[in-house]
Amino acid sequence: MSKPSINLSILETHLPKCRNLKQFNPILSQMILTGFINDTYAASRILKFCTDSHFVHVDFSLKIFDRIDDANGFIWNTMMRAYVQRNRPQKALKLYKLMLEKNAGPDHYTYPLLVQACAIRVSGFEGKQIHGHVFRTGFDSDVYVQNTLINMYAVCENMGDARKLFDEIPVLNSVAWNSILAGYVRAGDVEKAKFVYDQMPERNTIASNSMIVLFGRTGCVNEACRLFEEMPEKDMVSWSALISCHEQNEMYEEALAKFLEMVANGVMVDEVVLVTVLSACANLLAVQTGKLIHGLVVKIGTESYVNLQNAFIHMYSSCGEIMAAQKLFNAAYNLDQISWNSMISGYLKCGLVENARTLFDSMPEKDIVSWSAMISGYAQQDRFSETLALFQEMQLLGIRPDETTLVSVVSACTQLAALDLGQWIHAYIRKNGLKINVFLGTTLINMYMKCGCVENALEVFEGTSEKGVSSWNALILGLAMNGLVEKSLETFSEMKKCGVAPNEITFIGVLGACRHMGLVNEGRRHLDSMVQEHKIERNVKHYGCMVDLLGRAGMLKEAEELIESMPMMPDVATWGALLGACKKHGDHDRGERIGRKLIELEPDHDGFHVLLSNICASKGNWDDVHEIRGTMMQHGVVKTPGCSMIEADGVVHEFLAGDKKHPRIKEIDAMLDEIAKRLKKEGYAPDTNEVSFDIDEEEKETALSRHSEKLAIAFGLIAISPPSPIRIMKNLRICNDCHMAAKLISKAFDRDIVVRDRHLFHHFKQGSCSCNDFW
Repeated sequence: MSKPSINLSILETHLPKCRNLKQFNPILSQMILTGFINDTYAASRILKFCTDSHFVHVDFSLKIFDRIDDANGFIWNTMMRAYVQRNRPQKALKLYKLMLEKNAGPDHYTYPLLVQACAIRVSGFEGKQIHGHVFRTGFDSDVYVQNTLINMYAVCENMGDARKLFDEIPVLNSVAWNSILAGYVRAGDVEKAKFVYDQMPERNTIASNSMIVLFGRTGCVNEACRLFEEMPEKDMVSWSALISCHEQNEMYEEALAKFLEMVANGVMVDEVVLVTVLSACANLLAVQTGKLIHGLVVKIGTESYVNLQNAFIHMYSSCGEIMAAQKLFNAAYNLDQISWNSMISGYLKCGLVENARTLFDSMPEKDIVSWSAMISGYAQQDRFSETLALFQEMQLLGIRPDETTLVSVVSACTQLAALDLGQWIHAYIRKNGLKINVFLGTTLINMYMKCGCVENALEVFEGTSEKGVSSWNALILGLAMNGLVEKSLETFSEMKKCGVAPNEITFIGVLGACRHMGLVNEGRRHLDSMVQEHKIERNVKHYGCMVDLLGRAGMLKEAEELIESMPMMPDVATWGALLGACKKHGDHDRGERIGRKLIELEPDHDGFHVLLSNICASKGNWDDVHEIRGTMMQHGVVKTPGCSMIEADGVVHEFLAGDKKHPRIKEIDAMLDEIAKRLKKEGYAPDTNEVSFDIDEEEKETALSRHSEKLAIAFGLIAISPPSPIRIMKNLRICNDCHMAAKLISKAFDRDIVVRDRHLFHHFKQGSCSCNDFW
């Protein structure tokens, strides 16, 4: 019989020298050919080497395992450990079942591996089954097994069983204490974690670090700082945990200060703490500090770490240094999905939408974050048509949107008055069982309210389990905007009864409700209650609402006095409200004085020029009108044209005043003629005072007949079948003539018409309007 070409001595000599499969395979082949693989100890050595080597795939290790006829407990454990380490816990559990079938005896090393596998899978049910096996095989008293079981139950959020097991252990070691503490930290249970920490016979650094992490997550910053200072020994994790604690609680300056102290003390920094401080830099827009940290990273040689690259891209783009971010991105050779998404978000933050879209289109793989970032970016840049187009492309590809994406898309529907698509999205949310959180719920309420669908908005509000102050605010503002002032104020009272504290936005809605119905005394009462009852500081918008309320009620002198007494500089909207009120109530002298003053202060504001021009036109001062328009031309001020949008069959149509470009313009013109005939029978006479041009009456009437909302109403009568209401959104305030015409059209054609102008909704029905002619 020939002498085998391999033995244990040869194996022990050559195996450690293998650096790749090419060097390893000859040794394995010799073991199989000579039958040496059947030597249990030799087999255990070669399997252990395989599972410890990065160049040997775990499936290849399994093939070697399958060749071993008489595997002992060590060999089974080695294979199970390999699966656990390679994050394939289910395979380890299946191997255990096979182990039992083959009557191979598990030992006190087997069960900790299996318990770890259950923890990785976050499978409490399987963990309990393994615990039962532990008890039956008599390993329940093994310290290592007990510790892994405590950890498993904690990971599976079963702190009851974790604590029960902990309390049953006669002699507790530091691992058991740390495991139960880590469980309470993971659960965010501050009181029980503090109790355990205080009971620990030895409070080691690991336990103290865990407590600092918990304090950071729960906003107990002072306790975290006190514990950090009391620690006799601090390691890198201690510093990192405290810095993260400050950053999580938006104490960014403190986070940077602590990081500088850490560096000054010579403590080594790692990737985790660097990512945290770069986030602090981004929030503080502290680009110079960020650059110093970048230099430090290059010095210690960790600049190629992908998480750090992503943090730098985010920091630079947040600080407006998009070229630095782009340079990093282009130079990186180790990019991941977060890198691409960070760069897209960076471009969008800096307003470079086209760059973001180009990068988005070139992505090797897009995830939901990529789609959400691009869709949200379009919405934030007021590019609502692109928002909807990209969302529809996303749907065609079968990609399921998340709540962030849906918020952006619903917002775009609101801005474009695309009610049909908005309703489809709402139906999609219900059909797919998506949770309507506070943000999405508020956005849906806002959309329905701004499309004049009050009942739908109320349905969303009532059906939302999670109602925040923003949900109540959307309802209060929306009801007021739709003319349901009494209901709006009742909702405010109900909000307070439910224990929801109002904020400054709530009072904008409440004062707005008072404004829409001329409730001057009630408005004053609410303005006073802000400070006296709710301790909310008034801002310029609250004063603006009150000025508008007084102005609409004709109390122009008091409104001007309020502006003069404001504790802050009045804004454009506040002066504009008073100027508009002067025109409405015919106080031309006050209006002209205020208008000329405002043009001096804001020479580029088109609204002031137009209002002043209209006031002068109302007085018949055509020379002044020409002078104002000349000033506008000289300063390059262009009047914002009236624009009305209407949705029909899922398509949004846009009309400008005097528009003749619509593909169905001939039908629209014919309908305008029919409208004119029917309105004449209703006794309608055009209000030519709305035309501030020195032209004859017939030309003024023609100009009035082609206002954008009249064109939109005419198109709606053609394109939208009854009983569906005609819904129109206008960018400016509806004029007196169009308001009167819309009331009469609703009666003459027996159609409900809803016009949302710059300020509120007008629900026209059978010759009347929800605003009671007070707008």
